[in-house]
Formats: sequence, C-alpha cells, structure tokens
Amino acid sequence: MTARALFRLPYSDTYTIVEQGSGHPEELAAYGALDGREGFVIAPFAITAAEPLLLLRPDRIETRRTTSETEVAGRARRKHGADAADRRAYAGDFARCHSQLLAGRFAKLVLARRATERMARRVDAEQLFLRACRLYPRMFVALVEAQRCGTWLFATPERLLSGTSGRWHTVALAGTQRLDGDAARFDCPPKPHAPADETIAWDGKNRREQRIVADYIADTLRPLTTGLSRSEARTVRAGNVIHLRTDFDFTLADGQGIGNVINALHPTPAVCGLPKDEARRFLTTAEHSPRSYYSGFMGPLNICNETHLYVSLRCMAIDGDSCSLYAGGGLLTDSIEEQEWLETEAKMETMRNVIGDTVTDE
Repeated sequence: MTARALFRLPYSDTYTIVEQGSGHPEELAAYGALDGREGFVIAPFAITAAEPLLLLRPDRIETRRTTSETEVAGRARRKHGADAADRRAYAGDFARCHSQLLAGRFAKLVLARRATERMARRVDAEQLFLRACRLYPRMFVALVEAQRCGTWLFATPERLLSGTSGRWHTVALAGTQRLDGDAARFDCPPKPHAPADETIAWDGKNRREQRIVADYIADTLRPLTTGLSRSEARTVRAGNVIHLRTDFDFTLADGQGIGNVINALHPTPAVCGLPKDEARRFLTTAEHSPRSYYSGFMGPLNICNETHLYVSLRCMAIDGDSCSLYAGGGLLTDSIEEQEWLETEAKMETMRNVIGDTVTDE
C-alpha cells in the first residue's frame, strides 16, 4: 500500500494529495518530535506500540480542483438498524462512566462507540472522499492510506491547531444538537461566517459542556503563549448537527514548540474528559470498542509553510467491504443515556450519508 493522504480544507474548491514515494511513514514516540518537521500527521487517541504517531513524508504534493458538480454514485448497503448487542454494550459503558461522574471522580467524560456497516462490494475510498468533499463544504475532509494505520476517511469540524507566519489558532467545540424542522435551514447555503440564528436555543447541559472545554483550552494555552485572545461562543453547523464553538488565537511564547502545545491540548475535554490523563486511562478500559485513530488528530504539518491539524471526528475505518464508523458524546452528571445514544447516532449519519443514499447539508 502506497502511503498517501488527500485533504480538503473547509470551504475550499481544491484538495491536496500528499504521497510518500517509498517506505512507510515514520513512527514517532512523542508529540515533541513534530517540532520543525514537515509532512502529514496521523495520530491516534493514545500513542501505543500498536497505534503509533505517524508522519507521512511529502515526496509528492499535488493540488486538484473539486467542483460542486462532483458526484459519486451511492453504494448499496444493508438497512441500518442498531445492533441489540451494541446497544446493550453502550448502555453498560454509559453506566460505568456515569457512576464515576456521580462519584465526583471526573468533571466530564466523553464516551465513544463504534458501528460496522457491511457494503455490497469493496469500497472505493477515493471516490468516497470526493463525495464527502461535496456533501460537507464546511468540514475538513481527509483520506489517509498507510499500511501501519489502515485506511481512514474523515469529515471533521474540529480544528486542533493551525497556523501560518507564527500566528496560531485553535477552537473549543462542544455541545451538540440535531437540526430538525425549520432549524435545518441554518447556514444554508454554507458560509464561512454564518450569522447567528436566534431561533436556536441551547440548554444548560450543552452550555456547561462547552464552557468546560473552552476554559480548559484557555487555562492550558496561557503559560505557553502570548497575545492569547478568546471569542464568544457561537453556533456552527457540521452536517446534520450544530455545535457551540469558541475561537482562540495566539503566538507561541519563547522556547515553546508546536509539540508542547499539542501535548498540552490533546486530547481535549471535547473528546476525552477531565482530569485529562486520568480520563484517558479510564476510557481505554471502560469503552468496549477501542478507539484506534478515532479522536486522535491528523493533517498537514508545515506543508507549503502551513499547518492544519484537525481532531479525527466523524470518521470511519475502511477495510475491504467493511466500514467501521465512530462517534462519541460528552457526559456530565445530568446526562441521560438515551439522549447520549441518539447523539452518537446523529453524528454517525455524517459517514452513513457518504456510503449510502444521502441528504446533503448544502
């Protein structure tokens, strides 16, 4: 398998192919090893011997144009329905996590799950990438193929870290609502800076969840940066759901590298929990499905002097005719299991739309 990555930035009408001419992507032991490097990064939720941090060497870089006419025929798949065993397993995982929240051990936990879709024939991953580019103009869309990690398709709304000319940007993205009825018109057609929709209301649980993530990011960045600015939270669309988003801009303080910032931020409370290290250790044993490269991060690092690293959300692993979809949701003490399950189902629709009959968000 030739190691390569295809990616399309939000609202762009072009995508980039990054290909390594020979050998395998470099395996790195820690995020600090990314300082001063160039390539396409593929990082797991937690670095292990089985799931390493990878850096794909950019031996060939090509840019191609995507157009609104790009279309890929939908592929037949089985009628979706939650597997009873998966539903019971999620309920058990929720109970374990929720009990820890009620006991005060954690302020927040993000519970993830996996669902498998069997296709009628082998999946053409590149065509699904092009389809995702058409369906999700607001998102960062990427396809990664490498022997060490397999084949992954992402359409993610969450930026981990981006920067050019010494100025850096990250976001806090949390809180989720499904768009139904009149609200489905929000930000259609898609615009880079959609106006606020005063008809969209957020409950206390979602606002608390978003504030936890935003406060954590602000507190984490403050000792590593200068000129840190923080925006007000605003509503943004990602496919058939909306989130609350806070933007941060900053410059690295003297002596700080990008690896230090990544190590401090990842995994954020939007994909893990608080306290961070304790939550990550707990979730690796509490979740019945390993996360692998879901809720890690990926993207170009210093390619053409630009860095765009995104959290690996709304994604699936592709293996022959099998697509493993991943999604998660933030749990607080007042979380309700049925509502959290439905949130993961809504998030999985992002990839289900790509592999089956679709309803676009355009």
